[in-house]
Amino acid sequence: MSVPLLGEPLPIELANTAYAVRGEPRDGLENVELFTEWLAAIEDRLPWRLSAEELAAIGDFELTAARELREAVRDIAQAITGRDAAQVAAGSMAGAAPSVGAVETLNRHARWAPYWQELRWQGEPAAQVRSAAPPVTAVLSFIAQEAIDLFVRRHADLRACQGPGCVLLYLQDRPQRRWCSAACGNRARAARHYARHR
Repeated sequence: MSVPLLGEPLPIELANTAYAVRGEPRDGLENVELFTEWLAAIEDRLPWRLSAEELAAIGDFELTAARELREAVRDIAQAITGRDAAQVAAGSMAGAAPSVGAVETLNRHARWAPYWQELRWQGEPAAQVRSAAPPVTAVLSFIAQEAIDLFVRRHADLRACQGPGCVLLYLQDRPQRRWCSAACGNRARAARHYARHR
């Protein structure tokens, strides 16, 4: 699978399905097959499993919904990451106004498939997450709800990668971090080194 998976929260992983290779835009949700591959790759991070039959049943409706949710998450993230350094340091959201349409889209996806926990008892108590919605709709709704939580609680940590030609997002987990991955950091350092020695 060519779509980058960075171990970030699922809303960021979804946003990062729009990525770049050597500065050229790529779409990790270009078709149903790529979307299905992405869902299979993140399945262990979901609150419930998608069966092979459910993955095989994915069609254009689910793909369109995933793309729509991705664009809403990216729009909101870009508004947040577009703040200046002083606003970030102060934890301020001032000046960060995503489009009303992106917020409405995110909220609509969050409402599509409420989910709940049910108690299961098989020797030990366990919680099983359930939803009455179709499985992929429930997954997208779960990601939308996670995005809302992320934008409310962790907005000050959200960053856009500063690597040359990179368009990925990440959560800053240490003060010195400026790149989505070590590979982007290496490319940025190599580009600076090359520029100095030209």
